[in-house]
Amino acid sequence: MDKIRVAIIGQGRSGRDIHGAYFKSEQNEHFQVVAVVDAIDYRRDRAKEEYGCDVYENYQQLFDRKDIDLVVNSTFSHQHIPVTIDLLKHGFNVICEKPFAKSYEDGCFAIKAAKESGKMLNVFQQSRFAPYFTRIREILASGVLGEVIQVSISFSGFARRWDWQTSKAYAGGNVRNTGPHPLDQAMALMGFPEQVNVFSKLACVNTFGDAEDYAKIVLTAPGAPLLDVEISSCNAYAPYTYVIHCKNGSLRATMSKIEYKYFDPATAPEQHQILAPLEKEGGYPAYCGEKLEWIQKEEDVTGSAFNTAVHAYYTMIYDHLTQGKPMEITPQQVLTQLKVIDQIHAQNPLTVK
Repeated sequence: MDKIRVAIIGQGRSGRDIHGAYFKSEQNEHFQVVAVVDAIDYRRDRAKEEYGCDVYENYQQLFDRKDIDLVVNSTFSHQHIPVTIDLLKHGFNVICEKPFAKSYEDGCFAIKAAKESGKMLNVFQQSRFAPYFTRIREILASGVLGEVIQVSISFSGFARRWDWQTSKAYAGGNVRNTGPHPLDQAMALMGFPEQVNVFSKLACVNTFGDAEDYAKIVLTAPGAPLLDVEISSCNAYAPYTYVIHCKNGSLRATMSKIEYKYFDPATAPEQHQILAPLEKEGGYPAYCGEKLEWIQKEEDVTGSAFNTAVHAYYTMIYDHLTQGKPMEITPQQVLTQLKVIDQIHAQNPLTVK
């Protein structure tokens, strides 16, 4: 197979500005856009000019084509599952944009359809390959920070919003829109457990719709660190994306810089528990304290979730379709995220407008 022939459904912010931008970039060597679907006529005209491809008004017009190797489903969020299942049943390999589904049950239906059709199904969780997250995982795996106790992830800022992503009917809201990025990373750090204890709070603060624009999510599972995930649109002070508490030190990171500090237990002062009151010379009360030799490191991060990570994601897809290599990101992994999202919304029923 020379190049993977691709059809993109949707030319919005994801279909055009992420997937389409990658396919038109110098990084792309393996994919060729041969068809674009969009209900808006001027988007079709622009796509025909930008990609030099065929254009269609609805995705069902793809069904008669036999030269399409892969379809990217960048429809509205609430359309992801019905369109994905229809494509699979008609014999297409499919990449579905996030959120994968509105519920765990719907995600299972899509995986079942992929199995029955014998076609590939994957979910565009490219933030798993984001350079900052890849490097954080490497640092944690090195063991220098020791046991991981708590991971705080914040995808927050300050914004008022009024587009379709603010509508519950369209599967909008911070949890399903932005949430799949930090939640996928959180589940990866926890080892994709089947059962997760969830505490959450949602709120509609400055949104002009009925879907949440604030979410606080705390996740625990046996043998895993505590994950504290915040997806807030009402934090005007840009937070660190990551703050990680560990036995031998800590790490904090934005998407462009990582800092971490730790001590070496082998060279630390030897201590043992003392139950008698601690005293200084002369019998004065003393506070328990010691001097640790901190090792401090800083690293700049190059690349982002919208270039480096997209390239890594599509390299995974190409290797799978052409060589049968296992995919690092799988729909079964994303199901664990959907279970969590189901619990979050069950704990926080919001009024539908």
